[in-house]
Amino acid sequence: MTQPPLRRLLQSALISTAFFAASVQAQDYPPAIQKLEQQGVKVIESFDAPGGMTGYVGEMQGRSLAFYLTPDGDHVIVGTMMDEEGKNLSQASIQELVEGPRFENAWPELEDSQWVLDGDENADIVIYTFTDPNCPYCYRFRQQAEPWIEAGKVQLRHIMVGILKEDSLTKAATILGSENPEEALHEHHESFEQGGIEVDRERVSAAHLEVKANNSLMQELGLQATPSTLYKGEDGKVSMVQGMPNPQAMERMMGPRP
Repeated sequence: MTQPPLRRLLQSALISTAFFAASVQAQDYPPAIQKLEQQGVKVIESFDAPGGMTGYVGEMQGRSLAFYLTPDGDHVIVGTMMDEEGKNLSQASIQELVEGPRFENAWPELEDSQWVLDGDENADIVIYTFTDPNCPYCYRFRQQAEPWIEAGKVQLRHIMVGILKEDSLTKAATILGSENPEEALHEHHESFEQGGIEVDRERVSAAHLEVKANNSLMQELGLQATPSTLYKGEDGKVSMVQGMPNPQAMERMMGPRP
């Protein structure tokens, strides 16, 4: 029997455990959780959840998800749990138990990737952001970060990727392959609304493999949109903001606005 796709899985409020494999699993999870494993879910961690339920976080097809075992142990609820104030408890658990450790382990890979410095190299706050040259939200993010960069408080490290349009990779490689990538990135931002930097085939030849490596890193981290931005909070833990950060997220990343 064909297993249902993730979309159908997430749409199901309750998943019956009337049928499950009798084979012993590597982890001694309840049968309802074993059923999810059979459908491709990788269980990562469990935790105490409200209402007497046991919460679990895991991954399926590169996506993180949370699910909850009912107190009777016979059913599992897959989806988002909200508290009375509207806080997304599921996302908080995913961030703490799945994404946080993943990005923490990936920080050295970000440091070793091919990035372009944007700001004072001695700035205390270091932020990595995956940047596609054709991404309007990357452009807007850079505009909003300007006060922190100009004040010498933040250095953005643009990990150049090419994923959005046909010429994204060649534009990214033109920037990375230039003699002064920082100046080339600035040139690109200055002319973004007119199409951005002109592709230079010689520079592309020099740096296209570096852009492809950045694309692969982004994919390995499960990031699906630009900008995807990673930073260390006051507690030293690595967090990620995917898409255009709101004003509150900007201050969490960069501190009070100068």
